[in-house]
Amino acid sequence: MAEFGQVPHTEHIEYPVEEMKTRAADFYREVKRRRTIRDFSDRPVPREIIENCIRAAATAPNGANFQPWHFAVVETPEVKKQIRLAAEKEEKEFYGGRAPEEWLRALAPLGTDECKPFLETAPYLIAIFSETYIMREDGSKRTNYYAKESVGIACGVLITALHCAGLATLTHTPSPMNFLNQILHRPPNEKPFLLLVVGYPAENVRVPILTKKPFVEISSFI
Repeated sequence: MAEFGQVPHTEHIEYPVEEMKTRAADFYREVKRRRTIRDFSDRPVPREIIENCIRAAATAPNGANFQPWHFAVVETPEVKKQIRLAAEKEEKEFYGGRAPEEWLRALAPLGTDECKPFLETAPYLIAIFSETYIMREDGSKRTNYYAKESVGIACGVLITALHCAGLATLTHTPSPMNFLNQILHRPPNEKPFLLLVVGYPAENVRVPILTKKPFVEISSFI
């Protein structure tokens, strides 16, 4: 089994405690502003911004450094339309009978339905795939362990990076999402994990009034 080489870790920066407190509080205030939106502007976004946010996502910790992800960035109007039609087909079946009644009641306050115009309006769609295995040259499979966990962490980094760059996002998960493999020509060892809608908010966009659980309910110190 190959082993990774070792080098001194010179990238870590330790700040004075008071600065650490300030940086942690500032970051919390920054990410607290992030909101999911469903109405996007069609204003163009420089590709360089998207590329660097994906580079940031690819720094995420992952099992055995297998990096089991692929980010398929869609900017072509024709392809976005294909994705919208396929997603709306699945969503129509979801809202029309596939979804449990309890789940529909939970979604009702958000006002969501099978219509997804944002899939064509936003300048970018990023389809994130989880690579469950790879094929070795000898024809055998190598499993990518902790693939879902690794890709989930990378998605969190990507969403945060896009927010910090000044963009808005929507996490879209039509079920099933296998149509993304076909439309985007991705191989069978990649499973669609998330479809991320990216761009500027539409003018006068509105968001639901939401509350977060109190800190004491989401954390414990033992």
